[in-house]
Amino acid sequence: MIKFLPLGGAGEIGASCFYLNISGTGIILDCGMHPVKIGIDSLPRFELIKDEPIDYALISHAHQDHLSALPYLVQSHPYVRVITTPQTRAIAELTLHNSVSILKEQLSDEDKIKIYTHEEIDLLIQSIEYKSYGNAFNVNGYKHNSDKAITAQFYDAGHILGSAGILIEHKGQRIFYTGDINLDKQALLPGAELPLGYVDVLILETTYGATDSQTILSWKNEADRLASAINKILIDGGSVLIPVFSLGKMQEIITTLWYLMHRHKLPYTDIYTGGIAQKISRVYDYNRYVVNMIDPEFEISSIPQKDLYSVETNEDFFKNPCIVLAPSGMMMEGTASYNLARRWIKQSNSAIFTVGYMEESTPGFMFTNAVKGDKININNTIEEVKCTIDQFRFSAHSKREELLDIVNRLNPKTIILVHGDPQSIDWMGASILKKYKSIKLYQAELGKKIIL
Repeated sequence: MIKFLPLGGAGEIGASCFYLNISGTGIILDCGMHPVKIGIDSLPRFELIKDEPIDYALISHAHQDHLSALPYLVQSHPYVRVITTPQTRAIAELTLHNSVSILKEQLSDEDKIKIYTHEEIDLLIQSIEYKSYGNAFNVNGYKHNSDKAITAQFYDAGHILGSAGILIEHKGQRIFYTGDINLDKQALLPGAELPLGYVDVLILETTYGATDSQTILSWKNEADRLASAINKILIDGGSVLIPVFSLGKMQEIITTLWYLMHRHKLPYTDIYTGGIAQKISRVYDYNRYVVNMIDPEFEISSIPQKDLYSVETNEDFFKNPCIVLAPSGMMMEGTASYNLARRWIKQSNSAIFTVGYMEESTPGFMFTNAVKGDKININNTIEEVKCTIDQFRFSAHSKREELLDIVNRLNPKTIILVHGDPQSIDWMGASILKKYKSIKLYQAELGKKIIL
């Protein structure tokens, strides 16, 4: 018997965490924090598995909403074996310290949870095992009650460096968890690889299920559109602010900008980056020969970059035209992109160009959907938007038709829909049932057990 139980990431994007019990072996798929919720509410519902065996945690990639609750799983289950790709482990060494600091600021004395120290994070990182793409490994738990082994294997998910779809096999049954998956090529990564043959159970992300794919251009065409918009600002003497996530989006966008400059579609212009993003870029460079890359010879560190945190005042960004890639991607309060945007909107010849997904409750959504002349509320102060604001889609997730193609290629008997808002899940569910009459379809619901 196989039991599936969502602890987070069900009916929403955030805190992805799913529990599998296979013949007495307990396996956690991802262990993330919610990027918008705060404190203990940002963590998965670990209390739902307090009486269950917990043997392994298999992590698909190092984004906050898939990895950053791992210290708090280990807190209650210290003997869990954590396995990732080598690249995810290397990035986790950089990002987990940051996540713990954030949660520490949010927790109150009333929250019954121990604050992790940075020394304990160092020990956790050392305990993480890593397996390369395509290498099968056993995941038999302490109370495994079957004479057949459980094996797992990572497949390149094409989302960020080290991201993986996870194939689990036991007694002839095959379960494939997509994690965050992208079949299309970006500037650096060429796209996902899938297992050969069919699977019995497909745990499928649905991020762009509700998004009309005609609004998502190819990476090259969107890059050309971005270049045209940036040129208009630079010619007018303005500067461009691009909010990015430090992991994945920053590396792909700075590479895109550099290629545009190299092809003379953009003038060579000062590019500002900083913080943990530069350290993550070095991990990309170090791994460029051991994972699939479009151009393994290219190094992100070869791109001239200035440190945005070394600039004395925000006014300095407007002395000469420049491009600033600043975290966070959703422009959360207190982050560099949020603080810079408060100054940027007052600059009539400059622009804010967003390049990724914005959750509706975030400041980034408010900025993204504003236009010149709008009045927006920033920290209870009404500000007029004087700069240009535009949205560009550089997707690291599969379009909805590509998600359906995954279904077609893997031909599952059962599908569980995860990692999407209700509209996305509804579109995917209706489309799957319309085309595949015999598939058993489930929508993951927090705390609701599914027997497979």
